[in-house]
Amino acid sequence: MSWESTLIYYKIINQQTNKILGSQNNAKSILYTINFEQIEKLQQQNRWQEAGNILINACLSLQNGGADFIIICTNTMHKLLPQIKPHIKIPFLHIAKATAHEIQKNSIKDVLLLGTKFTIKENFYKQILIDEGINIIIPSEKDINTIHDIIYGELCLGKISKRSRQAYLDIINKQQNIQGVVFGCTEIGLLISQDDLSIKVFDTTYIHATKAVEYALN
Repeated sequence: MSWESTLIYYKIINQQTNKILGSQNNAKSILYTINFEQIEKLQQQNRWQEAGNILINACLSLQNGGADFIIICTNTMHKLLPQIKPHIKIPFLHIAKATAHEIQKNSIKDVLLLGTKFTIKENFYKQILIDEGINIIIPSEKDINTIHDIIYGELCLGKISKRSRQAYLDIINKQQNIQGVVFGCTEIGLLISQDDLSIKVFDTTYIHATKAVEYALN
């Protein structure tokens, strides 16, 4: 939802399109940017239906603008897909389904899930991975709060700190018997990357964006 991760999506989608098609080709796309301040307040106040109505209107704009399919560039707001989908006729490319497919391609079973407290603690996201035979490990309550607070208080505002990077790495490194880690928030890749870790990283921003290109070109 933040424009910080939207920038990354836009860059990946156009770079991947050009990589495949070459020459001066880039992705033909329609971008609807929502004021994240409004969404963040509704999330914290547990007013999810109102947030869903905002996304419905955004998706209708995309559909009416000629989009062939929609990607919601956030993990957390996939919580609202059951509310949104009945109003929209074109397909959605689900971020968790794309991630589950990528984990399976790497023959990995046990992954640590990072993200907002909504994504980590609720089932709308985890269950999709679990249904694909993936074992989800979640951090402690204290660590969940740390991850969540850094996302909203820093990453969504474009603030990158060494202290927060180390906090995330400490949370990951203390886990036992994990084969990979899912960056279940589209801003996490702004802070840490595969270069920081010895285990496999599944960056949902990159996975979702590249899957969108694949889907579009097919």
